[in-house]
Amino acid sequence: MSRKPATRTRPAKAAAAVAPAAGVTVRHYCQGIGDCHLLTFRKADGKPFRVLIDCGIHVSIAGGPALVADIVADLRQETGGKIDILVVTHEHWDHVSGFLTAKDLFKDFAIGDVWMAWTENPADAEAAELDKFKGQAIAALQGVGQKLDAMQGLSSYMAGVRDGLQSVLGFQFGAAGERVRSARDAAAKLSQKPTPTYFEPGGPPVTIDALPNLRVYVLGPPRDKAALRLEEKASEMFPLASGGPFARALVSGLKMNEAADAGYVDELSPFERNVGTPLSTALTGDKGSDPAIDIGAYVRKHYAGPVSAAAAMEDRDQSWRRIDADWMGIAADLALQLDRGVNNTSLVLAFEFIDSGHVLLFPGDAQIGNWLSWKDLTWPVGQGTVTSADLLARTVYLKVAHHGSQNATPEKQGFDLLTSSDLSAFIPTNKVDAVKVHWGEMPYDGILTALEAKTKGRVIRADDPWLADKDGKPAFAAPSGSIQAVRSAPRDAARGPGGLWVEVDLA
Repeated sequence: MSRKPATRTRPAKAAAAVAPAAGVTVRHYCQGIGDCHLLTFRKADGKPFRVLIDCGIHVSIAGGPALVADIVADLRQETGGKIDILVVTHEHWDHVSGFLTAKDLFKDFAIGDVWMAWTENPADAEAAELDKFKGQAIAALQGVGQKLDAMQGLSSYMAGVRDGLQSVLGFQFGAAGERVRSARDAAAKLSQKPTPTYFEPGGPPVTIDALPNLRVYVLGPPRDKAALRLEEKASEMFPLASGGPFARALVSGLKMNEAADAGYVDELSPFERNVGTPLSTALTGDKGSDPAIDIGAYVRKHYAGPVSAAAAMEDRDQSWRRIDADWMGIAADLALQLDRGVNNTSLVLAFEFIDSGHVLLFPGDAQIGNWLSWKDLTWPVGQGTVTSADLLARTVYLKVAHHGSQNATPEKQGFDLLTSSDLSAFIPTNKVDAVKVHWGEMPYDGILTALEAKTKGRVIRADDPWLADKDGKPAFAAPSGSIQAVRSAPRDAARGPGGLWVEVDLA
C-alpha cells in the first residue's frame, strides 16, 4: 500500500491573520534506553499542535513501567490529554511499551491520528512477508534462549550468545511476557481515525493545514529489501527472506532435541531416533543400552569432564571438547537479522520550517540500511526539488538514532552531510544500563566525538548528571546554535536518580 496523506484540518478564516509563532519546543523524556519525545508547534491562532513520537522503555530497566507511568502522567498534565499526531516509529518494546503498560492512563487521551510506517500495515503484502520472518525468528530465538538458560557449563562464546539473545528478546517481550505487537496495536487503537496513516518514502512532502509553515518529509523505511538487510557491506548482508534459513535451521534443531515430540523425523540423521543414547541422558550417568559399553563413563572421560583425580592427567578434564550447544550459535546471526532489520523499518521524519529552511531530523532507530536508502530520494516542492542531502545539510536538530550505537549513523551518508553550524543533538541513552545488558559501547565513542565536533558541544544525553538537579544546566550556554532555551525536571526520588525530561526551545 502506498503512503496516504496526513489528516488536514483547515483553520478558521479569522485565525489566518495571526502570524504563526516560529520554532518548536521539544520535550525529551529521559528513560535512557527508550524513546518518548513531545514536539509542540504553534498554530496560527497561537494554540499548541502536539506531536508525540513513541513512548517506551527497555524491559531490562528496573522499575520501567512505573517510570513510563510517570512520563504518561506528565504528558497528560502538559497536553491536557490532547495529542494531534502520535508517531510510532517501529515495533520495538523500548519504543511502544508504554501504550500497553500505561494503557489505563492513555485511554482518556484524545489522539487525532496515528502515523506508522508501511511495514506495520496489515494490508501490505511486503509487510506481511516481513511479519512472517519476524514471527518465525522470534519463536526460534525464544526456544534457543530457554534451552541455553537451562544448560550448565556453557563456553564463554555460547554464554555470550545467551546474553545477547536476552538483550534482543528484550525488544520483543515485556517483563510479563507480553509481545511487542500487543503494545504496537494498543497504540494504533488510540487514533480517532478508523486506522493509522501509513507512510513510505516518495511523493510530495506532507503538509498540515494547521501548520502552514511546516513540511514533513518521509525518508524511511525503504521498500528495497536489500536496504532492510543487516550490514552495510554486501558480503555481510543477510536477506530478511520469508522465514529465513537460520530460523528454519534453529526450529528444526529444537524440534529434533525436544523429547516430547516423539514423532519428529530428522531426515538428515544417519540413524533412527531410537538408536543410541541421548547426550543429556549420558551426562547424567546413564550407561546406555549396550552392556559391553559404559557410554556414560565414556562421555564423561572424553567429552564432558572433569573425571576423578585418579585418572591420568591428560584425561582429567575434557570438557573443552564439548560442542553440544554450539549448533545454536547461529542464533547470534539470526538475532542480528531480527534486531537490526526491525530497526531499519523505523519511520524516519524530517520536519522543515518553510520560512527559515531549518530541519529537525527524527530517525527512530534507523540503522545503516535505512540511512543509505535515502541518498537518491527527491521530493517535488514548487517548481523545484528537495534532496535528502539538502535536508541533512539544513538539519539544525538531530534526535540521534538507536541510542548512539555504532551502526546507527553512517559517516559518509550521515555525519558528513550534517553541515549546519547551528546543529544540536539529543541522545536517548543511558550508558550504565547499556553495559548491564551487554550492549558494549552505547553510545559509541566515535559517534560522540563526531557529534561534539559537529555541534560545538551542544549535545544532551538522557543520562547527563545535571538533569537530576532541578537547577541543573548543560555545559553549553543557551541560546546557542538552534537551541534558544533549555529546561529540565528531575525524576521523583522514588524512581531513582536522573531527569524525568529535558526540554529545548528551537529556533
